[in-house]
Order: sequence, then structure tokens, then C-alpha cells
Amino acid sequence: MNKQQLIDNIRRKQSFLCVGLDTDIKKIPEHLLDGAEPVFNFNKAIIDATADLCVAYKPNLAFYECLGVKGWQALEKTVKYIRQNYPDQFIIADAKRGDIGNTSAMYARSFFEDLQVDAVTVAPYMGEDSVTPFLGYDNTWVILLALTSNKGSHDFQLTEDAQGERLFEKVLRKSQEWAGDDRMMYVVGATQGRMFEDIRKVVPNHFLLVPGVGAQGGSLEEVCKYGMTKDCGLIVNSSRGIIYAGKGHDFADAARQAAKEVQQQMAEQLKAAGIA
Repeated sequence: MNKQQLIDNIRRKQSFLCVGLDTDIKKIPEHLLDGAEPVFNFNKAIIDATADLCVAYKPNLAFYECLGVKGWQALEKTVKYIRQNYPDQFIIADAKRGDIGNTSAMYARSFFEDLQVDAVTVAPYMGEDSVTPFLGYDNTWVILLALTSNKGSHDFQLTEDAQGERLFEKVLRKSQEWAGDDRMMYVVGATQGRMFEDIRKVVPNHFLLVPGVGAQGGSLEEVCKYGMTKDCGLIVNSSRGIIYAGKGHDFADAARQAAKEVQQQMAEQLKAAGIA
């Protein structure tokens, strides 16, 4: 999916919601555990209930890898199901990979050739040759970690060099030499508030993947106020607040209601910004 297609989807659905498929086998409704494919069946129900309200899905690889072969099979089946039934969805593999070049090339192959996702999250700490292998596939995206929501983000990301440039700003500036805003996005945590203003000074036109709204305490209004562009420029993720909104047989209906509430808030923000 290219940038214009993503923008068109946002306008058409009046939503920039990404549903995070952080599917924990220990948290899904008990009645699903009796089936042969509980993780996939949970995901399928969530996807069917929310697909018209969101523009992206983001399976977090850790929740699948911890289950071994069965987990990877559930992930593959989930991605294939989205591809076949909801081809307008942007699929993000939240893997946070980042290694030496030849290893990154194998990671890129697994995500873009085998899984056939649209984007993968990548840690930039090892520099250009660890990131560029992910850029070798047409119509795919790299989403670099820039400024995250976790407490430990301050340990490194906000440290300054002698010229006063913070590490996350250096990541933003340097990585623009590797790809433009049609191939690269950045992860910026929703709890960063007015820091989005500083982000936009460096990357005014890039899309930002924004986790942390909802369960983690981030404010959608603040994210939009300081981070939205004329084309929206945001993909805001919600995981737990949507997929675990219900715990019984009606879990998918509860997820839909939670997603609908977020989508309606997003529609208001888009309208206020003149994006329709």
C-alpha cells in the first residue's frame, strides 16, 4: 500500500485507527480455548467486527512467538485472512527488529516475502545498514522507533549531544537520508504530548504510528493537536482497550463498540482539521 492509498482510506473511513492484535492466549475468552485454533479464531472475530472502523491492524510478534510453531501459524493465518477479506487494510508487523545487514535481510524476507505485510517496526540503534535491507521491497514501509511511551525512553532517546540535538531528533534527521515519507514512518508514543511539535519540526510530512492511546493513558486530542498534518499523518493504535473490551461470548461486539467510540472521536478530529 502506498501513501496515497493510505490517505484515501483515512478519508473514506473517517478513521486513522489501528487495531493492535496483541492476542494473549491467557486473556482471550475461555470458550475459545476449547477450539483447535483459539488465537486465530479470536483474531478473526475481532477483525470481522472492526474492519470497517479502522485502517490498519498491528499484530505484535511477541504474542505469537511465545507460542512457538502454533503461534507463528496463527499469525500467518491472521495476515492471510486480512489480505483475502479486507484488502484495504494496512498490516503492520510489530517486530522491532534491528540487526547487522545480512540478518536484517533475512528478517525483511520473512516479513515481506513470506508474511506479505505492508510494514514492519524496526529499531534504528545499529544504523543504516541494519535498516536499509527492509527498504528493498516495493510498496512496503519501515516504521522506525523514534520516541516511545515507556518509562525507560528517557534513558537514551532524550539524551543530548554537544550541539543540543536529542537522540530521537538525530534518528529522525539521519534516517531521512535512507528513505522519504513515502517509505518510512516513525513510532511516537501518545504520552509524549507536546513533544509532537518537536517531532513535526523535523518530519513535517511523515506518517507517525502512535501507540499509547487508551489503556496507556495517551490523549487522542493532544496527539491530533500537535501531530496531525493536512493529510492526517497519523496512525493511532489501540490494542487492549479494544480487543479486551469484553470477556464473554459477546467479546467481538464489545470490541466493535470500543472501536466505534474511538473512530467517532477520530472523525471529529478529522472534520475539525478539514480532512474529509
